[in-house]
Amino acid sequence: MNRNEKSEIISEIKELLESSSAVYLTDYNGINVEDISALRNQFRNEGVRYKVYKNTLVKRALQESGKYDKIPGHLTGMIGFAFTTKNPLAPAKIINKYFGDKERLSLKACYVEGEYFDGSQLKALATLPTKNELIAGIMGSLNSPVSGIVGAINAVMRDLVSVVEQISQKQAA
Repeated sequence: MNRNEKSEIISEIKELLESSSAVYLTDYNGINVEDISALRNQFRNEGVRYKVYKNTLVKRALQESGKYDKIPGHLTGMIGFAFTTKNPLAPAKIINKYFGDKERLSLKACYVEGEYFDGSQLKALATLPTKNELIAGIMGSLNSPVSGIVGAINAVMRDLVSVVEQISQKQAA
């Protein structure tokens, strides 16, 4: 690889680092090509870019970007990088599912929204609700008192109509 190719790759890595809301480092040692292809497809379906770079090029890109200061300590062995801009927890859920099924892929470390997590916190990250799930839960909580009030008002109206009907039936008889 010549100097120009290296500088292009470094600038690509820097761009991914700067535009991502989350960066995950995985150890993919022992995974066959079929499994890594399936994993990449799962990542792609969630809008996650999964790339493999030379560790030295990633170190250079990290130095130039000045971000993610704890990542260089994890750059040993066969490392895959998952970058996401949309859902910062999607890679954690995919890695956790894959690790549970195959017990090969493991999380070394990650940064989610600027916060550092080491590999031991994968399960905690994978079980966190996504932003959309949190919003849906809050909206449901806000909506339930309103629907309860509407139901109570309807019940009062229904009871009132029933009483008026019974009075009119008694007067008619």
